[in-house]
This record gives sequence, C-alpha cells and structure tokens, in this order.
Amino acid sequence: MSAELIDGKKISQEIKTEVKASVENLKSKGIVPGLAAVLVGDNPASQIYVRSKAKACDEAGIYSEVLKFPKDMKESELLELIQELNHKDAISGILVQLPLPEQISEEKVIKTISPEKDVDGFHPCNLGLMLAGKPTFLPCTPFGIQELLMRSGNDPAGKHVVILGRGSLVGRPLSVILSHKAKGANATVTLCHTGTKDIPRYTKQADIIVAAMGKPEFLTRDMVSPGAVVIDVGVNRVEDKTCEKGYRIVGDVAFEEVKEVAKAITPVPGGVGPMTVAMLMANTLKAAKMQKGLI
Repeated sequence: MSAELIDGKKISQEIKTEVKASVENLKSKGIVPGLAAVLVGDNPASQIYVRSKAKACDEAGIYSEVLKFPKDMKESELLELIQELNHKDAISGILVQLPLPEQISEEKVIKTISPEKDVDGFHPCNLGLMLAGKPTFLPCTPFGIQELLMRSGNDPAGKHVVILGRGSLVGRPLSVILSHKAKGANATVTLCHTGTKDIPRYTKQADIIVAAMGKPEFLTRDMVSPGAVVIDVGVNRVEDKTCEKGYRIVGDVAFEEVKEVAKAITPVPGGVGPMTVAMLMANTLKAAKMQKGLI
C-alpha cells in the first residue's frame, strides 16, 4: 500500500483559477483588488516569498505593490507607511512579510494594519472573530490546510484530528478552525506540543495528522495508524553532502516510510506551501468585495 499524494500545487492552481474568474467579474464593475507586500531587510527566504506572492497576484489579475526597505528601517517609519496603506483605496490587502528586524515590534505592526485589510488574518480583531466562529479572514496556512482536506476528499467532519505543534501561525489557529461547527470543520481536535507526554499515543488514534512542529522527519511510520491522512507543514533544511547545494528540504514527516501506511499524504515541497499563497489571493479578493459592500 502506498498513500495517495495530495497535490498542493494542483489544488492551489484550482483556487487561483477561481479567484482569477472572480477578479475579472469585479473588474467588469470597475473594481480592482490590490495587495501591498512590504519587505523590510534582505532575508533570502522572505524575498522568495514576496516574489511568489507578487507573481500570484499578476496571474490572478490582482494589482500589487512590492515595497522594499533596508533592514535598519525605523519602526515609526514602517507604522507610518502602514497607516498610509490603510487609507489607500487601490490597496485591498496589506501583507508585511515576517520576520521583521529586531528593532521593529511585530505585534505593533500587526495591530496597526486595518482589520479590513489584514489578509494574513493575524490582527487581534480577526483572531477574535475566528475564535468566536465568525471569521472574516482566516490565517492563510491553516485556511489552506482546511481547503486541502476538503478538496482532496478528506472532510474533517466527525474525524479525530491530531495537530503536532501549537505555534501561533499554524497549530493553534488550525485547532480552532477545525473545531468550529461549520462546513470543512466539526472535527474532534487534539493539540500536541513539547509538553505532551507520549505523543505516539495520540497520533495512533488520529484519522488526520497535521505535523507543524518544525522538527525534521519527526513523524515516523510507527506513530501512524493505517489509513490515516497526513498533512506535512514542515519545511526544514537538513545537511546532505550528496546534494549539489549540500542540503535537502524535508518536512516534519518521514515521508518515504509514512506513505506506506497512510491513506493520503502531502509532499514537501508541493503540499501545504502553494496553498498559503492561494489563500492569500482568496483573502485579498474577499477584502476587495467587503470594502465595496459586496459581502
């Protein structure tokens, strides 16, 4: 037995195609969704992420601005820029790429973004609405995981979902989203973390496992029951002298061994990653509609 591969690239492309059609419909009414991506510093990974988001905007017909600043930018300057973007009609959504240099408070930056333009879903107002079961914008990676499950025929309703990792970007928000009494949710959720004793006891009970701990190949075959669905959020560099770059990218799941027992599994890369960008496009479209009173 070998698991079905859940193709994040294919599913994300389906979503981006749907977004593009909706954007074209909005443009016929004189409305153009716009995304501002702000990059402070020269973090190579952040540069790649921002480029990929700008490219996705271009493909979807969404207007985009990429605003780049040196790593010694003052916090006050960034907060002032965000306030300008909050009041700019051409911009529906604002994305400030994290992490930020140490002199800038991420918390202050996130709070300064207007909740109506917070397409990352990180503002306390949007997190509060999510917790209340009345979300406006869901954080893009958890939202993408929910879509991956639904569109691959693995509805979490009534299932036991075990999430490995309680991080604020994936684990915790996903645990809330999947426990909602709503379509694409209604699951029984167990959240495991570094304080959890005997993690395999929980993963062996799971119908769906989401690995988001940031530990290379943490989830092994003996921790997974036959027929489970495995979603791998991890992106880790491990040293490998047989590779030209001297390293290879692996997830939080020991893919080659777990795929032999799982019913379905996401690859790394090509699983959850592309979904994050697709859901950012969906959130930007939604923001544009909301701001024009169409939702």
